[in-house]
Amino acid sequence: MIDKLISFLKRLSEKTKPILNKGADHGAHHAKAAAAGLAGLYWNLSPTNRYRVRLAAFAFAILSLGIVVGRITNVDRAVKIESSGKDLKVETSGILELKLPGVKLNPEIYTFQLAEKIPVPVNIKVPGRLAFNAEKSKVLSARAPGRVERIYAFDGAQVDIGSPIVELYSPDFLSAQQEYLLSSKTAKVLEGNKTISDLLGDALITQQAAANRMRNLGASEGDIKSIETTGKTTTNLVMRSPLKGVVVKRNVEPGTAVSAGDVITTLADPKHLWFLGNVFEQDFRMIKQGQKMALRLEAYPEKEFVAYANYIAPTVDPQTRALLIRADVENIDGLLRPDMYASGLLTTGMADAVVVPQTAIVRIRENRFAIIKVGDETFRRVPVKGYDLNSKAFAITEGVEPGWKVLTEGAVLLNDRFAKQED
Repeated sequence: MIDKLISFLKRLSEKTKPILNKGADHGAHHAKAAAAGLAGLYWNLSPTNRYRVRLAAFAFAILSLGIVVGRITNVDRAVKIESSGKDLKVETSGILELKLPGVKLNPEIYTFQLAEKIPVPVNIKVPGRLAFNAEKSKVLSARAPGRVERIYAFDGAQVDIGSPIVELYSPDFLSAQQEYLLSSKTAKVLEGNKTISDLLGDALITQQAAANRMRNLGASEGDIKSIETTGKTTTNLVMRSPLKGVVVKRNVEPGTAVSAGDVITTLADPKHLWFLGNVFEQDFRMIKQGQKMALRLEAYPEKEFVAYANYIAPTVDPQTRALLIRADVENIDGLLRPDMYASGLLTTGMADAVVVPQTAIVRIRENRFAIIKVGDETFRRVPVKGYDLNSKAFAITEGVEPGWKVLTEGAVLLNDRFAKQED
């Protein structure tokens, strides 16, 4: 069977050989003709274009050579990864271990503390801002139509109770004064005549009504007494401050026409402020009225201000998904200003934690780490969870066990070694 197959292939080869030779001769003829045509085209080009063609052909030849060499030398082989010699151990938990053979840390730079759990207050962070206490604020409004004649207290001015704020021209105030003076004079005339006591009573009632009208327009008791003493009227009404504080915002200028109800100025007591904070959903269950809060501001990083929660909103803000909490803040020394951003620490209970200085915590983006000593030359960086007790102390609730040696000074410096080896 195999012999027959070989014989068949030989006969087939003999029959097709003339055809293949003829095709090859024909192909060679066409190749020669094409080459001659290309040569003619090349020599018909300008010298500049002939240079460009030669440059392109050279580049194509180099590229082809590179591909061929790459094909020849590309051999499937295992890639050997050499050891870097770094004593770094990365565990699945994210813990890094560092060995420093023969290196002794300077005790003046690197300080360790034996971890010990102690009861500490549990705090939650409450971001927010300061604002004037609305209960200690007042607006001074026009009680009748008029025109601003003079301004006594401008924005930021310190005022006491009764301090003049603005002076208004008021026809209604002038009318009330005239009515008061007329009824006063009538009462004095009728006072000695008992036979017309009814008229005297009417005059006194009219006098009291005119006095109340002037009070409603904004006149003080001193203004009314002055009118009665001097017997003279005035066209202008001086509006005075109802509290001790500052002028927060002035809404009028000299010459401004006002109607009844127009706000002339806003006053507030800067010694009593509110902190308006946002508590997020995971912390709702831990807050209640009366809780103490420690406020920190970037303007005074070393100082804490005490506040007490006095209001918790009944609904959640649909935009921020946070609950508004309000706290009273005493600003006796005058350091605080409304609209300053503040961060509150709200104490919600007690828990056991390892308390370390803030210098012991290595902060990398949103993560927190501590470095512990596990041997004479071995150190470990461990992730920790916790919260700021204050500007100087950090409470570790997870990640460090009692009895461990925690690096409290020099943690950032030693972390550089971890970072270099991690790279």
